Amino acid sequence: MTASHNTGTAPLRPDTAAPASRAAPRPPSPADCAVSFRGLHMEFPRRHAEPLVALESLNLNIERGQIFGLLGPNGSGKTTSVNLLCGLLRPTRGTIVCEGIDVRTNVTAVRSRLGVVPQETALYNDLTADENLAFHARLYGVARRRRRERIDEVLELVGLAQRRRDRVGTYSGGMQRRLALARALLTAPSVVVLDEPTLGVDVQSRAALWERVRRIADDGGTVLLTTNYMEEAQALADNLAILDHGVLIASGTPDELRGRLGQTFIDIRTARPIPELAQLPGVTGVSWHDGVASVSADGAPATTRAILDWLVERDPSAVVVGIRRPDLNDVFLDLTGTALRDGGGA
Repeated sequence: MTASHNTGTAPLRPDTAAPASRAAPRPPSPADCAVSFRGLHMEFPRRHAEPLVALESLNLNIERGQIFGLLGPNGSGKTTSVNLLCGLLRPTRGTIVCEGIDVRTNVTAVRSRLGVVPQETALYNDLTADENLAFHARLYGVARRRRRERIDEVLELVGLAQRRRDRVGTYSGGMQRRLALARALLTAPSVVVLDEPTLGVDVQSRAALWERVRRIADDGGTVLLTTNYMEEAQALADNLAILDHGVLIASGTPDELRGRLGQTFIDIRTARPIPELAQLPGVTGVSWHDGVASVSADGAPATTRAILDWLVERDPSAVVVGIRRPDLNDVFLDLTGTALRDGGGA
């Protein structure tokens, strides 16, 4: 068994570390919740087949002033959840309450409190940023006396004030995403829904969007974020929920979810799976993917030494390629598996 030079426990990078201001979690009361999914069940009928169950008895509480991340593979129910909150679908059973209002009975009042950034920006490329926002301000019912002031505010927030008179068709993908966020904030919503907000944008644009999203929460707003980027969930979310096949399979803070897998991951390049390591004291799990065995452990030096001794004796050709803390990718794959999923809109 040989070891590479990268065997020290790697610290989290500053841009992926949990914000220092996060307080210890506490169970939210109904009065604390900006959004509450209660026994939410959604089925889609199919001809000559059993109904497709997109969500099964989902219960989620999203507290005011927090960024809540919704994760899951393709077809897990993320998009269905967002569409139900926005009133685009009516649940088969259960309720959604947004800012104390039942979405089923007063969707208009709920929509007045929501700002939504969909995956598709749906901007008018031949219009300037100013013209796009002025059109949507009228469409969304922003009072005439407030329109110009509000457009100035949101353009400043997303860092596009200097490009306000340029046609949107000349914007980069990241700039268009920021403009879509500005559009969602025109009505000063108390709840902002971000559906894959940084999909396909570059690293710099992603960092800029993260900064703006944090400011929404810092100013007291509530953010529901769906994402497939685990580093984005780790960097932004105060709490997370993971869906799979329409079922809630895990929830908690990013650190709580990472703690499910132990305190240390030892990645070992090996020619075969080595599930036998799971029998060692202090080892909490062993997975194997693409020639790398990932061993989760309690972090005790004695456990790490026992794993290395086992490799020397039983699999001398194995190579330790890293010792690190578990991340959300590890949690996600542990809970949902590694098999590819075909897209389905649910």
